[in-house]
Amino acid sequence: MRGIIAWFARNHVSANLLMFLIIACGFFAVPQIQQKSFPDIDVEVIQITVPYLGAAPEEVEEGVCVRIEEEIQGINGIEKLSSTAAEGACTVGAELMSGYETDRALSEIKNAVDAITTFPDEAEKPIVSQVTIRRVVTQIALSGDVDERTLKIYGQRIRDEISALPGITQVELSNARNYEISIEVSEEALRRHHLSFDDVVQAVRRSSLDLPGGSIKTRRGEILLRTKGQAYVGRDFEDIVVMTRTDGTRLHLAEVATLVDGFEDDDRWASFDGEPAVLIQVFRVGDQKILDLIETVKDYVATAEARLPEGLTLTLWRDQSQSLRDRLDILTRNGLSGFVLVFVLLACFLRLRLAFWVSVGVPLSFLGALAFFPVVGISVDVISLFAFILVLGLLVDDAIVVGENIHSHQERAEDPLEASIVGTQEVSVPVIFGVLTTVAAFLPLVLAPGPMGQVFQGIGIVVILCLLFSLVESQLILPSHLGHSRRRREREATGAIQLRWRRIQNALANSLVRLAEQGYRPLLDRALVWRYATLAVGVVALVWCLTIVGTGHLRFAFFPPVESDYVTAKLTMPLGVPVDVTAEGAAALESAALQLGGELDAEFELGEPVVRHVLVAVGEQPTGGHGPPGAFARSGGSHLGEVSMELMSPEGRPIKAG
Repeated sequence: MRGIIAWFARNHVSANLLMFLIIACGFFAVPQIQQKSFPDIDVEVIQITVPYLGAAPEEVEEGVCVRIEEEIQGINGIEKLSSTAAEGACTVGAELMSGYETDRALSEIKNAVDAITTFPDEAEKPIVSQVTIRRVVTQIALSGDVDERTLKIYGQRIRDEISALPGITQVELSNARNYEISIEVSEEALRRHHLSFDDVVQAVRRSSLDLPGGSIKTRRGEILLRTKGQAYVGRDFEDIVVMTRTDGTRLHLAEVATLVDGFEDDDRWASFDGEPAVLIQVFRVGDQKILDLIETVKDYVATAEARLPEGLTLTLWRDQSQSLRDRLDILTRNGLSGFVLVFVLLACFLRLRLAFWVSVGVPLSFLGALAFFPVVGISVDVISLFAFILVLGLLVDDAIVVGENIHSHQERAEDPLEASIVGTQEVSVPVIFGVLTTVAAFLPLVLAPGPMGQVFQGIGIVVILCLLFSLVESQLILPSHLGHSRRRREREATGAIQLRWRRIQNALANSLVRLAEQGYRPLLDRALVWRYATLAVGVVALVWCLTIVGTGHLRFAFFPPVESDYVTAKLTMPLGVPVDVTAEGAAALESAALQLGGELDAEFELGEPVVRHVLVAVGEQPTGGHGPPGAFARSGGSHLGEVSMELMSPEGRPIKAG
């Protein structure tokens, strides 16, 4: 290592080439790095879903869930089973052991479930699939005082238009009921016409379909025949012939039944700022960049609202990129402030040239780490940005040690180049091992298993890359820049500004010496004299710290609570509660939210409302599923509701969200 340090110090061009290579690779890799709000997590869970329409949760549990659990619990690779029995559906989640082949487990579980023959006759075919977590980057609220059909028609149109935008591939319409044509057969009409219910069913099945009629070959070509009779709207069903009498008259479906061309009987609706609404969800897929997606959607919303009918509005709701932007701003501010603080503090005691080159190690280490992001599969997200902020204070430690030792050698009137080489070589072993011990402390995060391991892996990799590049900068690049500085006599001839700055440095250095001699040294001498009392104070402090941790006064959390721009209240009523009761509870929550917003506006008079928007959902909870962890079932029901408020940005908000 000593020879490599000396070679790079003497070859100034090579050191600069290495520095510019790291910078160029970092800038070249930035456009290729994925952008996400949160790193993708591969969930090793197999989900079995069985629709059992019309059944109560108890029937679903006894008839479906228990039988699935009994059949698959002995399959190799399954670590944990969890199930959710809801009204009309059963969902079973099989969590696999870490590292077990997912495809193999999926095949075995599917074969076992397909072999079950004791399901109720009304239960539909089981759906076996691997759980994948989809990331919603933003939602668009389409609201207005219009009927439900108009909302859905324009919601579908907006969904299709957004799907056609460049770079966007997956868009869904939510909080909207599915279309349904219901045929309500009159029992009196059946008796009058001597029909059974099955006669009506068979007539609909027989008439509402498209049939291929083969082909006819002619001299000019082949003609394909096809009978088109599929009914799509209620008017088409009304004309279906149920019976043809002997006199040639026909009995149509409209004469024996009432047809309703509307929506499925589902207790689900949403309102946005007090008006009926549907949500259009935009997902990030694959290598798509979240910031690019958000900008594309914002541009569409800005132009699409002018094409909507009067009374309909489009509002961007739950922009998931905002947290990423906030952390990018934090990283930029912290990095700049860290650079300035390091430069100022070092300049107060060392040469300006040394302070500058030591400070350069911060951006150089960041660019070096970014250059490896596409190689190791790390994305720019809230976790990797947190790692950059975490390692920011560690990057200049080794460069400060090396630079200060070089400075002390050069102050003895030694040759700058030789002083740079000797000064670096003297501290190279402790500096290298100091960095390696820090790397070893973060290495377990890289090797951690499970879903949480995939999250913490990014922190470990980013910190290790930054530390290694800071080591390269301090051992190979910094000595060359400091060793080729001007000679001492040349520096002394730089004029009055240099002399004034030298006087300031001497004054600061003398003040620190006085503090050490008059403050710290007497305290140290007293502690050495009263060594048993000093030891007792240390033991008491240690016991106090352990007591705080053991009694729970020191709270623990995987992630620190970050103030959000949204406040959500979830309402869960007893199963079977009518939707009107749930709607009343949601309305009470909405009224309280609006009242609170009005009180805050009147109290602070900020010029803009503290509560920007309020979304009310009845029949489901859009911000999260309902069920035990591991089931990953997003269920709905008349007993579920949710009220969510969007607040103004934290910079101007007078209160905290949490």
